[in-house]
Amino acid sequence: MSPRVLILACGALAREIRDVARLHDLNGVTLECLPAALHMTPDRITPAVRARLERDRSEFDRVLIGYADCGTAGELVDLCGDLSTPERPIEMMPGAHCYQFFAGTDAFTAMHDNDPTAFYLTDYLVKHFERLIIGGLGIAEHPELESMYFGNYTKMIYLAQTDDPMLDEKAQAAADRLGLTFSRIATGYGELESEVLTVGTGART
Repeated sequence: MSPRVLILACGALAREIRDVARLHDLNGVTLECLPAALHMTPDRITPAVRARLERDRSEFDRVLIGYADCGTAGELVDLCGDLSTPERPIEMMPGAHCYQFFAGTDAFTAMHDNDPTAFYLTDYLVKHFERLIIGGLGIAEHPELESMYFGNYTKMIYLAQTDDPMLDEKAQAAADRLGLTFSRIATGYGELESEVLTVGTGART
């Protein structure tokens, strides 16, 4: 019998996690998402995750937190360690952020070391660039903030989960909007897929 798994994830990963679960017929997986906008205030991520995990989760055999550290300065890791039990383990995505687990830890580390002035986008951020980046950072209302946020960047790297020419065009337009050179790297779902598959099938105990 497949384990009953709760994936409590960032809303920015909802489509990718659903795709992986559907691709591998993970029928025992329940996906719940917290608002993607929490990334604008990472200090609120851990309390939001705690609030959900402290509610009754007895209907699940294990939990995967669909976040990496994501700016929580280790607090999310500590929370999972505190609440995890052998009977109902709680696991997390690896790494510092979704860029890392989409690209793969070693590949992202090499990219970052080779070009620390790169700004990264995923499919989700490309789709919502104007709302989350330009609007969410206040640049739409205060254009002078653009140089403060992006003055030290020289390149935009689009880590593409899918092959979508329309997203490619939008990503290029985003780079042009910020005056950055553009590069696209096809990552697929990276380590997200392997983590969801491993937890969803009970392959790791």
